[in-house]
This record gives sequence, structure tokens and C-alpha cells, in this order.
Amino acid sequence: MTIPRRSWRGAGAFAAAAVVGLAGGVISAAPAAAHTPTWVVTCSDVSVDLTAYSSDVANVVTVSVVGGKELLPATTFGREFHTKTPLQLPPHDKELTVRLVVKAGDGEKFSRDETKQAPVCEDSTPSPTPTPTETKPTEPPATQTPEPSATPSETATETAPAPAEPSPSAPDLAETGSSSATPVIGGAAIAVLLAGGGILWSVRKRRSAQH
Repeated sequence: MTIPRRSWRGAGAFAAAAVVGLAGGVISAAPAAAHTPTWVVTCSDVSVDLTAYSSDVANVVTVSVVGGKELLPATTFGREFHTKTPLQLPPHDKELTVRLVVKAGDGEKFSRDETKQAPVCEDSTPSPTPTPTETKPTEPPATQTPEPSATPSETATETAPAPAEPSPSAPDLAETGSSSATPVIGGAAIAVLLAGGGILWSVRKRRSAQH
């Protein structure tokens, strides 16, 4: 059986068209699979790794907090881009929305505009403000009463000695002035003299009478 030449030609053209179509699909899919944006968001920072981009064009990447701080301003890169150190997020007590924008220079279809949530760090929650308490006034310490000393103080004032009383056996001092008993003594002496004179006169009278 002989196959017509037209049939061979038709089959060859179909096979060639299929190969071209398959090759075109692979070529068109290769760049899309080559652009690889990878980024990680934690509670405190953001890391970005962009690989397999075209080095023949200018690619631009930007990272920011939605409605807040710009973490990475617009930066131009070539084939690859990596954050040397993680991009630090501002302190926050609620989730933050972080946005990554990559503009590929070889086509808008290779660009990326993505967002991720940054959770709250456990140790970043502000501690509650302590309620002020009334401070009671501090009482002054009780003054200790000094204990009496067993021995009298050396600085105590000495008591003046009492005047010495005269001894009963000491002789009376001679009176230098006149005494109130002098007239009595004089009168007694005169009476004694008169009595002696009377006795003497009586004795003489008796003797004369006897002779």
C-alpha cells in the first residue's frame, strides 16, 4: 500500500507545528518560573531574598508597613537581592501589615505586590500601669529613755557640807562683854560679906561678955 505524498507532508507539518508550540510554551514559562521572590515576616523583622531575575534590566524592590514606616526605600537590583540584615519592625501592640513590592524590568507580569501580617511579640506587650497606693506617713522612732547609771555622774554638783555643830564637851569660850548675871553675883557677894560681918560681931560680943 502506497501512502500519498500529500499525507506525508500534512503529517510533517502537524508535527512541526506541535514542536514549535511546545517549545514556545516552555520558553514562555521559563522566565515566569525563574523569578523567585521569597520573604519572611516575623513579629520583629522582615527578611527578603529575590533570585533568578534578569540582570539585563533594572529591577526595583520596596518594603513598608501599610499606613506606617517605610522599612526599605525603593532599591534597584539586578539578578539577585538579599537583605544583609533583617529589616526591623517598629514596636507594636497589635498586628502590622507589611507590604512587598517588586517591579521587574523585563515585564509587568513578573512583578509582585504582596502583603503579610507581623504578629505581636510576646515580650512587647506593655505591662499594666500599677495603681498608685496611699503612702502612710512614717512614724518617728520612739526615743529610748536612758537607763539610770549605777554610779553617780562625775559631773554631778556636790552638796555643800553642813556647818559643824559645837561639841558638848568643848569648854565655853570666855565672854568678852558684860553678862546679865553680874548684878546678881555682886549682890550675893555683898550678902555674904554682911553675914560674915554679923557672925564676926556676934562672936566678939560673946567673948567680951565672958570676961
